Amino acid sequence: MSSRKVKSKKAPALPGLQAPERPARAPRRPSAKKTVAILSRKRSLYSTRRLVEAVKERGHRPLVFDTLRCCLLLAQGAPRMTYRGVEVRGVDVVVPRIGASITAYGLAVVNHFEMMGVPVLNPPTSIARSRDKLRALQFLARAGLDIPRTVMAHDRSNVRRLVEEVGGLPIIIKLIKGTQGVGVMIAHTLPEVQTILDTFWDLGQEIVLQEFVAESEGRDVRALVVGSQVVGAMRRKAKKGEFRSNIHRGGEGQAIELPASYMEAAVQAARVLGLEVAGVDMLEGRAGPRLMEINSSPGFEGLEGATGQDIAGAIIDHALVYAEQKAGGLRAREG
Repeated sequence: MSSRKVKSKKAPALPGLQAPERPARAPRRPSAKKTVAILSRKRSLYSTRRLVEAVKERGHRPLVFDTLRCCLLLAQGAPRMTYRGVEVRGVDVVVPRIGASITAYGLAVVNHFEMMGVPVLNPPTSIARSRDKLRALQFLARAGLDIPRTVMAHDRSNVRRLVEEVGGLPIIIKLIKGTQGVGVMIAHTLPEVQTILDTFWDLGQEIVLQEFVAESEGRDVRALVVGSQVVGAMRRKAKKGEFRSNIHRGGEGQAIELPASYMEAAVQAARVLGLEVAGVDMLEGRAGPRLMEINSSPGFEGLEGATGQDIAGAIIDHALVYAEQKAGGLRAREG
């Protein structure tokens, strides 16, 4: 969700990976006018602006709610919500853009909309799973998806054994709730590992140790999943002297067309966590995709810039269909 410009260069493609042609924007779908609420701290953020544009282009009404200004009202009977003192009514679907710094209150707001019977594109339980790196990896591993070897522990007595469990040095050390590359470190020696672990444990931080996938060479793949489809993908490459490929860390993004195995892994990962919209980060392992992280509020400025795809339009199209499906299911139950 940063305003940083993405450098777009022609990527040296893996076998079967080619940059896609830039398609026209998705056609508008005629339907009854709907109100689409976007939860976002700032209307000026790129992804928020693009979602608002996409709603308007399709002839619907966008509302942007600053998540922290939503007031949740609970009493006997139906839950209610006010925004800047005005009762919130008539919302057909909510697209949450919950930043990591406001996860707790953001989840409460998303949950409140659900309690009010409003469809939410990414339910609160799924957002919570994705925010906890270990919890997300537990779900992915149980589903049989390939992930880097990962360890979480509080035992300071045998760090050497923990390092061996993830394949030896160097290793990656991550904060459980870090985001955009923040709280991700690489350690090359056992004393370095011990120092980092002791520091974070003393600060009360939860961390994981993770296998360093050398063959990825400072690159990863970001696939954006909407519903049951990958609507855009790019390879991100770390800048010189950096091992993290995040765009927010100065990485570069190049459009790619994913092989079927990568698309299937990305869609399955989103489905396992219960996400309708997800940014799925994968490492390019020797045997295929290795799931690294799932983002429930993915920024897509870099992806739209690199691919030319109308990512915002794909999200809103899905949100409108999702709202109709939920409304139809409610009518069927009431009937």
